[in-house]
Amino acid sequence: MLLVVGLGNPGTEYARNRHNIGFMAADELVRRHSFGPWRAKFQGEVAEGVIGGDKVLLLKPHTYMNLSGQSVGQAARFLKIPVEDVVVLHDELDLPPGRLRVKRGGGAGGHNGLKSIDQHLGQNYRRVRLGIGHPGDKDRVAGYVLHDFAKADQAWIEPLLDAVADAFPMLAKGDDSGFMSRVATLTAPPKPSKKGRPAEAPKVAKPEAPRAEEPPPTLAEKLKAALERKKD
Repeated sequence: MLLVVGLGNPGTEYARNRHNIGFMAADELVRRHSFGPWRAKFQGEVAEGVIGGDKVLLLKPHTYMNLSGQSVGQAARFLKIPVEDVVVLHDELDLPPGRLRVKRGGGAGGHNGLKSIDQHLGQNYRRVRLGIGHPGDKDRVAGYVLHDFAKADQAWIEPLLDAVADAFPMLAKGDDSGFMSRVATLTAPPKPSKKGRPAEAPKVAKPEAPRAEEPPPTLAEKLKAALERKKD
């Protein structure tokens, strides 16, 4: 069984926060792959289903972000799921909006939810890093992640979440590179159609240069020609 964790904060006031994109991705997986209903368990909500032939338990911790590891650790220990079979979906400041990367192990990069999970499980789990962009100043990070996405962000949020759900069977099989490539392909902006290109100006044939007129015959040439006619 694969334990897939979406990180976020519980409550309607946080539902559309940038910090909750992990919850949003988990909800889309449940919808797309026809999971069972969410139910309370392991200090959070869980839903069970199958993705690409693999049994998956989705978990949304309700311990608030900074204590996410309590919920994740409890679920992993109870179900005897090794850390290598845990996947965490979370927001990533260091990626541009709409970009995605998969990483196994490593540091938490300042993410409090990951720090908590590291404390309870160790670091050898897979992280699906969902880019939300950076506010540009570290002093503005807390307000930025706990603020709702802007309306303009919907242009990339929905395609990203849809692509994650579509390509997730590859991730479940361990094909991290294939998963990333598939998401990148599905979220790439459409190429401009040929119809949208400006029409080329018609080619106009260049006029031929006028031929130079032959100079009139000189008097000597006229006399020579007359003598030749007499000989004939």
